Amino acid sequence: MNTRTWLLADMGGTHTRCALLPPSGRLAGTKVFANRDFAGPIELFRDFLDGIPDESRPTSALLAVAAPVTRQQLRMVNLDWEIDSKALARAFGWARVQLMNDFAALAHALPALETEDLAPVGGGRPVAGAARVVLGPGTGLGTAALLEADGRCIALAGEGGHTTLPAATEEEARVIAFARALHGHCSAERLVSGPGLSLLHEALHGQAGVAPAQIAARADAGDAEAAASLEMLFQLLGTVASNLALVFDARGGVYIGGGIVPRHLERFAASGFRKRFSDKGRYRQRLEEIPTCVITAAQPALVGLARYARQQASG
Repeated sequence: MNTRTWLLADMGGTHTRCALLPPSGRLAGTKVFANRDFAGPIELFRDFLDGIPDESRPTSALLAVAAPVTRQQLRMVNLDWEIDSKALARAFGWARVQLMNDFAALAHALPALETEDLAPVGGGRPVAGAARVVLGPGTGLGTAALLEADGRCIALAGEGGHTTLPAATEEEARVIAFARALHGHCSAERLVSGPGLSLLHEALHGQAGVAPAQIAARADAGDAEAAASLEMLFQLLGTVASNLALVFDARGGVYIGGGIVPRHLERFAASGFRKRFSDKGRYRQRLEEIPTCVITAAQPALVGLARYARQQASG
């Protein structure tokens, strides 16, 4: 396995990020693709590999996928693509293709992130060896945990984005009722995501069909309604994050990734996220001690995949 070159890919609902991991152990050739430009993963990987000389081509692949990974053939949740590890292996002559949940890959990255890769947003210091949680809104809402046992890190992928979203205020209750009337069930992802921001904005201000990027741009331009929509998303994220922190007793910290929060770091840091995160009644003090950080590294899921692949190579 020490002579294996891996193709690594972080496959989200909107973008796929690819890189090579040669035997040297350093990521190379990172590229970002818009999924809408391709009929499926085979076409995308062919584009990525085009022009790579034979001696540098990957012999195996490790793919982080925005979907529950219960077997090596699946359909993505927020993208009409099927990922079939055997079909990919046949198409490219790969000896091995392994699928992993995208937030499990992000969890694997946590021990490799440096101080400059993280932006602290309140709380105390992480407790060494304690559980860590990672979550983040993008096209969907991903969640995972990282546990340590016998000197090894174990990533637990979850589907926390599809748990029922609770309301902490009357205004949130009205917004959740609006979403429930449309969809029958209001999961956390239904409102705490890119598409969720559009739905949230419609529920608050009666403006249907406004794209998430437009809402963000309006907020940056001083639009009070757009700013209020982002503020509610951040506070709802605080609710979800604190619930996960309690489930895993995540004294090692809660880490925010995904495509939305890192792009609005200053607004997020000034939002009610942290206040909501700690607002747990008798457990307020325990939550106040747990640090929360935004992951600012450029391609953290690829870092996690590389770290996992190196662990596999070393046995």
